[in-house]
Amino acid sequence: MVKGEGLILDSSRPGVLRLRLDQGRRRNALVPGLVARLRDAFRTAGERVVILDSADPAVFCAGADLDLPDQVRAELSDELYALYEQMAAHPRPVIAVVEGPAVGGGAQLALVADLRVGGPGARFRFPGVGHGLAVGAWGLPALVGAGRAMDLCLTMRWVAADEAARIGLLTRLSDTPGDEALALADELLRCDRDAIRRVKAAIRDPALFDRLAAERAGNRRAWDGSVAFLRQERGAPRG
Repeated sequence: MVKGEGLILDSSRPGVLRLRLDQGRRRNALVPGLVARLRDAFRTAGERVVILDSADPAVFCAGADLDLPDQVRAELSDELYALYEQMAAHPRPVIAVVEGPAVGGGAQLALVADLRVGGPGARFRFPGVGHGLAVGAWGLPALVGAGRAMDLCLTMRWVAADEAARIGLLTRLSDTPGDEALALADELLRCDRDAIRRVKAAIRDPALFDRLAAERAGNRRAWDGSVAFLRQERGAPRG
């Protein structure tokens, strides 16, 4: 078990890499060091099933740390989209365990997983349009349908665990989602690796990576405009 930069890496179970977000006091807010560690973990995960969950069951991930400077948040947003692409391309299943709130970038970490096991306290929110961004629009339609995806992105409302399970945002709902995910990982390890790759390739929306790239580019432009505007405002003479 390796701990650092807000992440616990647990390789104690054969064939499984368990990644546990470990910044409970900051509600597992995403910062550059944590995202870099997640990217490194997926880069070296190899053929292992990956379980992504939280060391604190009260929260999954509150999204990007709002205390970061705008330029850092812009760069972090771009790195997150690179992480989502890595997760989507992982050859073995990725399982997200959501027991508490998952917001913004945190909700997208769960969204990009192949399977999402939730507890009764799981909640999702995809804020974005209020800040001039798109958040989750790249992946929600394939799970919940275009109409519901439009609703969740535009209203930015909370989705509780029971609704999330009903509309397909959660794959399974369990009182013990961590145990459920571990049992599911063991089951998947008994499946043929090539068959898993074929299933993932057949089920995955062929336009997924294009939509991820488009949302990433759009949000990059929005962030660039926002940061440039703030710089102009800060440098403007005051009278």
